[in-house]
Amino acid sequence: MEHKDKNFCNYCNKGDAMEPANIVIFGAGGDLTKRKLVPALLKMLDCGLLHPDSRIIGVLRGVEQQQWIDALHKGVTDYCPELKLDNEKWQRFSAMLKMISGDLQEEQTYENLSASLEELGGHTHAMFYCAVPPRWYTTIAAGLEQQGLTDQTQGFRRVVIEKPFGMDLKSAQQLNQELQEVLDESQIYRIDHYLGKESVQNLLVYRFANSILEPLWNRNFIDHIQISAAESIGIEYRANYYEKSGALRDMIQSHLMQVMTLVAMEPPVEFTADAVRDEKIKVLRAVRPFKVDGIKQQAIAAQYGSGCIGDEKVKAYVAEENVSPDSVTETFAGVRFHIDNWRWQGVPFILWTGKRLPKRVSEIVIRFRNPPFNLFDTHATPPLANSLVFRVHPDEGIALRMNAKMPGLTTDTQRMVMRAPYAENGDDVSEAYEVLLHDVLTGDATLFSRGDEVEESWKIIEPILAAWKERISVDRYRAGSWEVPGMDALFEGCVGGWHKPG
Repeated sequence: MEHKDKNFCNYCNKGDAMEPANIVIFGAGGDLTKRKLVPALLKMLDCGLLHPDSRIIGVLRGVEQQQWIDALHKGVTDYCPELKLDNEKWQRFSAMLKMISGDLQEEQTYENLSASLEELGGHTHAMFYCAVPPRWYTTIAAGLEQQGLTDQTQGFRRVVIEKPFGMDLKSAQQLNQELQEVLDESQIYRIDHYLGKESVQNLLVYRFANSILEPLWNRNFIDHIQISAAESIGIEYRANYYEKSGALRDMIQSHLMQVMTLVAMEPPVEFTADAVRDEKIKVLRAVRPFKVDGIKQQAIAAQYGSGCIGDEKVKAYVAEENVSPDSVTETFAGVRFHIDNWRWQGVPFILWTGKRLPKRVSEIVIRFRNPPFNLFDTHATPPLANSLVFRVHPDEGIALRMNAKMPGLTTDTQRMVMRAPYAENGDDVSEAYEVLLHDVLTGDATLFSRGDEVEESWKIIEPILAAWKERISVDRYRAGSWEVPGMDALFEGCVGGWHKPG
């Protein structure tokens, strides 16, 4: 298959032979489709990761097909101008589009969908993407099953769902049970775009393809680990969701705990989906349970007030549209985890996330122990702890922070940072949805959560959710500031303290 655009071909080295497939998107008129899915599919087509004979079938209602296609075109040009979408490229892509109009609760919708699936290359492969609120997941799965659309005798049938996978342990268990009644677990792809990021995947390569790191990757050399996701934006248009969720559910239970399992897991016996996920769930099962009387010391919550992001004045969370003026929903959360196993005993894993912080940056910081004896601790600039920093976003890459002698007739030390970007230019880095959609089409579930992982992660944070449910107030931090109440205490005893992303 010819690659149309060489800028998007870095991920093609997996060598998977692409087959044409029916790509069905429920909620095809929504923001997720316009902002993420369609741009990703366009890039995949250019790169050869999407077979040109594939069909993209949108399920929605209230518009005509041409209106829908025009709206997708506008979405791509508005949200992804870097694609430089010309008429030829769009015509080639839009020829793949079909629309099914219907209500997700009506049997006729699924009958029409069944009739629209095309035999492509001798198979009726189909990926069903649920770009809809979670309350529709089981309705869609049941509708597909009733029409025989989950049967895989004529080709693969895979269902993709977005987080949140439940809002607590009970709802997650119910969602899993209802999905597994009509689908095999191997057909369910719980997508987490965070794991599709190039730098997160590279973490596995750095760990398991470099012998220099393995001897250091344990409690003997590592003091603590920080995993963070800072955002400068507020809640934007997501108030109705965020008021029910908060930062703990939105980022820590899902994205950051998944990254923690990749950092902490043992080497899998092979690089296959189940082998990797077996090791990840071992990590979750080794997390020390939270006790009610210790939650205040191990978990903090805060909410942004008014302030400035750069030169822009921004309002407080409670002044945002559709937010209750007396809301105690946290927009910043930090949790200190302990993994009780041989490798990580005594090493804190501190996960934190927040909105309206000074900058948007996500990092994994491996902070090493101080030397057992320091020859230079009497000088004016004592050496700082070494750190290995994996930058997830932006400017993906790694940085090793070490100490070096200052130039001149002195033995004073200074911080030296050795940086290694993942790519020479940003076009070489695949977007998360390109990677993950490609993996669904090829049946690679390595970067997707298994049902037992989801339940185990909810089980871990359930005591925190229960404790915070009863709160009547929440600490506040000024928008655009790193001064978050409780963070210094959360890092008590950790070498170097809180690493504020630079």
